Amino acid sequence: MIITKTDILKNGIWLTLPPLLFSLILMTFLPHALTPEQFNEGIPDVLLNIESIGRILVFAMPAFFSIDISTTTQKRGLALYLAGVILYYLSYGTQNFSPNSDWSTSTIGFAASAYTNIFWTIGLGLLGEKFYFTERLRYRPIFYIVPAVVFAIAHTTHAVIYHQRSF
Repeated sequence: MIITKTDILKNGIWLTLPPLLFSLILMTFLPHALTPEQFNEGIPDVLLNIESIGRILVFAMPAFFSIDISTTTQKRGLALYLAGVILYYLSYGTQNFSPNSDWSTSTIGFAASAYTNIFWTIGLGLLGEKFYFTERLRYRPIFYIVPAVVFAIAHTTHAVIYHQRSF
């Protein structure tokens, strides 16, 4: 299979970059309690491993499928992706810029940057069109959405455990 310019432009990996880069940039502004070392302290290894594998799948799998907005499902996926990215930005931003607010110190507010991932990742899964590596396996959104849900559950559970232990 020859990769074309269109294949590169329609690659799903591009839509992982806004949330990923946003997280990496704002990570330097996190309150001390939210640095990875502190956040992972005392969390069961099995949960950390599930979360890590899920994160790898969520951010790597889109490199293997193209996206499009030609079907109703894909258009809904775009809307969900955009809404999810905005929710993620808002939830992550509150932790950085208003860490002592009632929202940020509540369990639901503290964990928001973990569970809002589900919206943009499901949206990305719905935007999928086809796999690059084989014609025999037809792309189905569930192939991406299942690992995304597993990641979101593990990440949210991690955040809730940390919050209940620390606040």
